[in-house]
Amino acid sequence: MASLLTLTAIVPLRHRVNCVSVNSIFTNTSSKIYQTTLRNGRNNGLSFTTQAKMSVDGGVLEKESVKDSDEIDYGVVGVHHVGILCENLERSLEFYQNILGLEINEARPHNKLPYRGAWLWVGSEMIHLMELPNPDPLTGRPEHGGRDRHTCIAIRDVSKLKTILDKAGIPYTLSKSGRPAIFTRDPDANALEFTQVDA
Repeated sequence: MASLLTLTAIVPLRHRVNCVSVNSIFTNTSSKIYQTTLRNGRNNGLSFTTQAKMSVDGGVLEKESVKDSDEIDYGVVGVHHVGILCENLERSLEFYQNILGLEINEARPHNKLPYRGAWLWVGSEMIHLMELPNPDPLTGRPEHGGRDRHTCIAIRDVSKLKTILDKAGIPYTLSKSGRPAIFTRDPDANALEFTQVDA
């Protein structure tokens, strides 16, 4: 009587699986080890190793053990904050608060670091403005922020932001791919992308 080799694994709902592969990674006369990899299209995935042992009498496969071993899983939850350097904190706050409408997170320590700074809410994440010397050149940067280091912020309405930037006289470029996104720079030439997402 033959038994089927089954792989039992609980994959968290946050993993969208686009590819499943099963490979025989070791074989000898009495056992076979299979590696199953679930991939989500971003080259990261979960790997499960199953060893099947063949019984000498009758060639029946029996599951010996199932081990879950996440290749790279140390509990990533999301981006907590992005650090942005600025020359003058007040000038940067004028831009981030009064033009972009971001609010300061008063719970974060502003006076415990050896430099001036501010924490601004971006949804449930934050931008940490840090008044420190900027090692990057301020001139010679690409006109389009999408071709430079940039921070991307998800928003609901690109057209409303376009109106705000036009009214403030702040230059921007639109996404080169045609998707609803705007690229602009803060007063210190840090590139920012605002991409429209469904609510």
